[in-house]
Amino acid sequence: MKWSQIDAIPCPLAQAMSVIGDSWTLLILRDAMRGATKFDEFQQSTHASRAVISERLAHLVQHDVMERVQYEAHPPRYEYRLTARGRALQPVMMTMAHWAETHMPKRVRPPNRRHTTCGHKFHPVIACSECGETITPETVTYDRPPALAASR
Repeated sequence: MKWSQIDAIPCPLAQAMSVIGDSWTLLILRDAMRGATKFDEFQQSTHASRAVISERLAHLVQHDVMERVQYEAHPPRYEYRLTARGRALQPVMMTMAHWAETHMPKRVRPPNRRHTTCGHKFHPVIACSECGETITPETVTYDRPPALAASR
């Protein structure tokens, strides 16, 4: 199977990866969550080629993660803004960043997340939607997919 066909796999993670699963896309999303909206801002921050930025922004617009909004008529200029679907990726991105801050050998800089309600810096935590308990790898099990269950 080719990477371009990953969206055919009936798995939620594969489906997500088909939309956001490359490094340039994640960096564009990082910058959008920090307030970037213009093509040049994404290009300057990521140092990716203009062609790569153009392709990734078009992909994100196509998948309703970002929207393209004209802000100047002559010459036509556009901003790229996160949609509700794109903003919903913020907890995922924070959790990925926290993993890197905790487990990667080189820490570029300390976390800069601050909760606007209480003003404190924080670490993202995943909690059970039913009981509120913090989720850890030791407290989660998965149902086996039918194909794997049948092979036992």
